Amino acid sequence: MRRAKLSLSLSRRPRLPPEADGAAAGRTAANRTELAGRLLERGNLRYTPAGVPAIEFRIAHVSEQSEAEASRRVECELACVALGTLALLLKEARPGTELFVSGFLASRSLKQRSLVLHATRIEFAEQF
Repeated sequence: MRRAKLSLSLSRRPRLPPEADGAAAGRTAANRTELAGRLLERGNLRYTPAGVPAIEFRIAHVSEQSEAEASRRVECELACVALGTLALLLKEARPGTELFVSGFLASRSLKQRSLVLHATRIEFAEQF
């Protein structure tokens, strides 16, 4: 029986096509998320140490998506945070409100690696 020799080099990064590596093309890496859903819960308005208004909230999403040429029902909940004027706007929203949130994903903290959507735009149902 012949053994195959496997070697692994850690000194070089795998080469990615230019469109997959934004930094190589002079762009920042893509991190954009959009989600339509229903406001599940909203925390109390708070202020960061720098005095910026902040509010945490959760959004529930339900839709039909196409995957591998088949229809699939998708249901998920996502933790979100809004800062500044978006936080002030969201503090008036009631649970059950339909909204569209776009922003970027980041870890909750250095110790908690769960994802949080940082809202950069919020539209309420009557707007979209």
